[in-house]
Order: sequence, then structure tokens, then C-alpha cells
Amino acid sequence: MDHFLFAGYLILFAWLVTKVRFFTNSGLTPAQLIIFFLLKVMAGIFYGWIGVYYGELAQMVDTWAYHYESLKEYQLLTSDPTAFFSNFFRSSYEEGYGGFLASENSWWNDLKGSSLLKMLAFFNLLSFGSYYINVIFYSFITLFGPLAFYRIMKDIFPFNRTPILLATFLIPSFLYWTSGIHKDGTIFVGIALVCYIIYFGLKNNSLSFYKILLLLGGLILILALRNFLLITILPALIAWIVAAKTRYKPLSVFIALYLLFGIIFFSAKYIYPELDLPKAVSEKQSAFLKLHGGSSVDVHILKPTLPGFIQNAPQAFALSSLRPFPSDVRHLLSLAAAVEINLLLILFLIFLILRKRLRYSNPFLLFCFFFSLSVLMMIGYSVNFLGAIVRYRSIVLPLVIIPIVANIDWNKILNMGFYNIKKNNHINISS
Repeated sequence: MDHFLFAGYLILFAWLVTKVRFFTNSGLTPAQLIIFFLLKVMAGIFYGWIGVYYGELAQMVDTWAYHYESLKEYQLLTSDPTAFFSNFFRSSYEEGYGGFLASENSWWNDLKGSSLLKMLAFFNLLSFGSYYINVIFYSFITLFGPLAFYRIMKDIFPFNRTPILLATFLIPSFLYWTSGIHKDGTIFVGIALVCYIIYFGLKNNSLSFYKILLLLGGLILILALRNFLLITILPALIAWIVAAKTRYKPLSVFIALYLLFGIIFFSAKYIYPELDLPKAVSEKQSAFLKLHGGSSVDVHILKPTLPGFIQNAPQAFALSSLRPFPSDVRHLLSLAAAVEINLLLILFLIFLILRKRLRYSNPFLLFCFFFSLSVLMMIGYSVNFLGAIVRYRSIVLPLVIIPIVANIDWNKILNMGFYNIKKNNHINISS
């Protein structure tokens, strides 16, 4: 019976992606929309399969743990809806709703898991508790994220649609981690929604009440599912908006404001002790160091001071941006991650050699760079598990890779290949 229900829902939602106006306004054909939707469904199914057959070794048990917990929430939803909704807002900790950035014993820290469980409970109403049918629903919802980002990049680079499209959907770790039932796909929806509303709001110089609500909805998604990201995205958004509105040199605006944000980051505790941000990052690292797993690596302890952050900066960047190294490979997922990061580095070298004129004056592209870099550094400072690092960084890869791909002179590469073919043919004919 589950197989027939799965097939029915798959056909229904494949049809729906060709009817939703936001999807069709992307300029993609119905066939393309269906293909990318099915790619996400297949990636989500593979994600679940890895969780069953490879879960302990690759530390992929979370997705099934969320599923089984969501079945309990589903039972509560059907038996006692009042308790289902009310317990979401109830804190059982002594500090109540304090500890906004705490890594444990905090309602805010629990919020990311409880938010996902509530969503999955509603999925279970329609799927009758089937994990793989829930993948279909999740794939449909999280398709909004990459399509929103594609529409922004297509507007910035109107003549590079094919490279942008491929980079949006086919970055392996991004496709994998944002398609599986976990938090990452919905986090990216929140990020893309915020970017989409602000980008076109600035371009059209208008922002309706409805779009303001959507903007707040995107920020709430980020807050609920990974509140640390709010600390990194708000400075980038402010710099983006200021640079766009003032029309002064955007790069200078970003550098000046980020210097100011850096001062605030290290001095906010003197104004309000609860905002000891360096200590929060250091405690986040301590929480990860207490965990055990096969992908953990040795790291220097982060001291919550300016010298401590400067000392750990090279390690943080290398950890979040360059690893896993080939020597870090332990299983299938780490092998895939190592291959991917090396291919992306090769892509970056191609960009350096065959790049077009860079658009330093585009505030949104500067937002992508500064936000992505701050997220990567935050990951490197706090996380010592390569598996978690690969998952966490996957949501910012499109922000970095798409501008790189869009600024490569692909015509020069194609012409070089065509020239070599003609040259070889000429040699063969002459001989």
C-alpha cells in the first residue's frame, strides 16, 4: 500500500511544481522543474537509505531519530492538539527562556529540533507515518530555496543561465544535505527567502506588507533552526542594504561596517553580559569537543578573546573550507566530500585563470562573500567533526560557487576545445 501511496504523491507533486507560480516564473520549463524536483526526491531517499545502512559509521542516524520522534508528535497531534501546540512554547529549564546562544539546557537550543518535529508531524498526517513519502513533501517545500536563489542570480547574470542553473542544483553536498529530512533544507529556504525579498525590494524600490511578512518568516526560520546563523546574516544584510542605498563604493562600505561589527562582537558583553558572543562560540566548541565520533579531528582550544580568535583563524578557515583532505577519508561520505572539495578548488583555479571582469560593485555578491566567509569561520571556530562541517557549510556553497561559475569565461574554454579538435583533425588529414 505504501508503494502505491508513494507513487500517487510523487505524481501529484511532480504536477504541482509545474503549476506553482513562483516555480514557473523562474523561466524553467515544466520538464526542467520536474527533473530538479525528482533529483531532490532521489537525493532525499538516498539520504534516508544511508541513515539505515550506513548510519552509525557515517553519523547519519539523526534523520531517522527525527522521524521516530515525529511519530510520537503525530500521535500527540491527533490525540491532544492543545498539548501539541502548547508544549512547543513551554520551557522546562530553570532559566526559562534564557540562554539564547547556549549549547545545552536551553529552550532556544532545543527549538531547532522541536520545530522540525512539529513540521514532520503534519507530514505524517498525510503520509501515515511513512519516512519516504515525507521526503516528497520535504523536497517540494525545500525546492523554493534554490529556485529563489536561481532567480536572483539569473537577474544578475542574464547571459549565463545554464552554468548558474547547474551550479544551483548540482553541487553534490548541497543537493544531498538540503534534500534529506533534516534542518539544512529549510534553513536554506529561510536564507534564500530573505535574499529574494531584499534583492527585488531594493531593485524595485518597494516592499509590500506581504513581502515584509515573508522576510520576517525567513528570519524566523533561520532563528528557529540555527540561531547562530542569525548572528552572521544580520551584519551581512545591513551592509548589503547600506551599500545599495548609499551608492558609495560597496566594497568600502562592507569593510568599514564589518570592522564595526567586529568591535561590537567583542565588546557587546560590556554593555549586556548575556551577549558575550566570543564566549558563546568558545562554549559551542567545548560542546562539540565533548562528543565522540569517527570524523572528529584535533583542534586548538578557542580562547574567547580577540587574540584567541586571531590565533585560531588559520585553523578555522582550513577546517571549514579545505577539509576533508584525502587522508581524512574514512567512508563513502567522507570520500565524496574530499572529492567534491578538490573539484571545487580546481574550479576556483579555473576562475582565477579564465575569469571575466569581477563585479565588486554589486552589493548582493559582496553579501554572498561576506556572509559565506563569516559562516565558514564560525563553523571552523566551533566544530571539530568533519561530517558536521561538510553538512553545515553545504548551505553557503551556492552563494560562493554560483558567482564563481558565472564569472568564468566558458566561451574561451569551448573555443580552446574547438581549436584543439580542428588542429588534431588538420594533422590527421595532412598525415
